[in-house]
Amino acid sequence: MTQDRPVPRRLVGRVACVTAAGQGIGRAIAERLSAEGARVHASDLDGGLLDGLDVASTAAVDATDARAVEDWFGGIGSVDIVAHAVGFVHHGTVEQCSDADWRKSQSICLDSAFHVTRAAVPLMKTRGGSVTLIASLASSLKGYPFRAAYGAAKGGVIGLMKACAADYLSQGIRFNAICPGVVDTPSLRARIADLANELGSLEAAEKWFLDRQPAGRFASPEEIAGSCAWLASEDAGFVTGQTVNVDGGISI
Repeated sequence: MTQDRPVPRRLVGRVACVTAAGQGIGRAIAERLSAEGARVHASDLDGGLLDGLDVASTAAVDATDARAVEDWFGGIGSVDIVAHAVGFVHHGTVEQCSDADWRKSQSICLDSAFHVTRAAVPLMKTRGGSVTLIASLASSLKGYPFRAAYGAAKGGVIGLMKACAADYLSQGIRFNAICPGVVDTPSLRARIADLANELGSLEAAEKWFLDRQPAGRFASPEEIAGSCAWLASEDAGFVTGQTVNVDGGISI
């Protein structure tokens, strides 16, 4: 849970790009980086979701479209911080995953991370900086029921992050991944509503997700955003190639 306390100003003068900033984790990250002094450029597939976000610029960008991503970064010019929060959760075993489901999962979760990383790196080589990819515990870190396509895609995100951390360490670009626990976002609420059709009630569906959390509650998007701001700051200047589990004890 978030508490009322002063927000540090660790990112003054930095330029940040945040994807999936329309709602949930991405929006909380955009707001937190801005509050810490960064000049934030925010994008989302649905540009309308960016209304009311107090940042330097907003843009409707499909992160699965390599050209659209390149054009977005090209228009910004210089970048110090990237936070990539795009994702999609397919619910099902491999038997319940069609070819289309599989391709959609890889495209949204993994291809988008590749496009964003490839577009950002040339703009960061002379300045250094921080790239944080939002991955998941449901990945190479931990197996979850009904997360075959999602776990494979987010495992790929972690692999991409580690390779990039090794490739660009000498150029001062740090790469890390945040692996959240269950976060109370519009995406989660939609998944709870879908599962309620199967389990018979919203209460049963919410309990199915809540039972995964030893802490007994969901994370807030702001808790994930705080970790992202730390990774983007000089306080984490010696941290790269890491998966940061913000999971309320799931991985203990």
